Amino acid sequence: MKSFSRLPQHIGIIPDGNRRWAQHKGLKKQDGYESGLRPGLELYELCLELGIKELTFYGFTVDNTKRPSVQIIAFQKACVDAVEYLASKDTDLLVVGNTQSRFFPKALLPYTERTRFGSGLIKVNFLANYGWNWDLNYSVQNSATSSSGNIIDGIASSDISRIDLIIRWGGGRRLSGFLPIQSVYADFYVLDEMWPDYSIEQVYKALEWYQDQDITLGG
Repeated sequence: MKSFSRLPQHIGIIPDGNRRWAQHKGLKKQDGYESGLRPGLELYELCLELGIKELTFYGFTVDNTKRPSVQIIAFQKACVDAVEYLASKDTDLLVVGNTQSRFFPKALLPYTERTRFGSGLIKVNFLANYGWNWDLNYSVQNSATSSSGNIIDGIASSDISRIDLIIRWGGGRRLSGFLPIQSVYADFYVLDEMWPDYSIEQVYKALEWYQDQDITLGG
C-alpha cells in the first residue's frame, strides 16, 4: 500500500457512470447499479487501511427518483445492500435522506440514527433519497432548533463533518447537490472512468493530487 504525507480526514464519493457503463457493456441501464456495489465495498476497505476518519457515499438523490421505475428499484436495492454490508463491518454508520418520501427504502430506517457497528473504526455516511434543498430546509420544516443558534446545526446532515476531498467518477464536473454545506471548502477531483470500473489506483491518483493542494480554508 502506498503511503502519503497528508491524508484528507473526510472523503466524499460521487459514484457516477453506472448507467453509461451498463450501456457500453450491452446491458440494460439498471444493471449498472448492482455492478456499483463492489467498488464501494473495496473503497471502504481501502479507506479503513489508509486511516481515513470519515467517508460519505452519494447513494441516490430526490432528483434521481424521476427516472424509470425499473431503475429506481435497482438503485434502491443497491443502496440497501451496500448499507447492510457496511453494518456488518467496523463502522460508525449513518444514513441521511428524506424518510418521509415513499422513495426512501424502509429497510434503511434503522440506520437513520448514527450507530456503531463492531469497533466503529471509521465514520461512514450514506446519502439515500437525499436532496440539498430538503437538507437545508430541514430545520424550518421540522421546527428544529439548536442550542448554538446556528441554523447550520439544525440541517438534516448536521452530523456529517466538513469534507476535505470529493472524488467523482464518470467525468462530470459538478457537485450534483452533494452536501453543499460540508463541501464548501472541499477539493474536487474528477475521474473519467465510470464507477463500476473502479480501481485502487484511481484513488491513489486522487490522493497524490491532494498532496499538492494548498489547504487554506479561505485564510
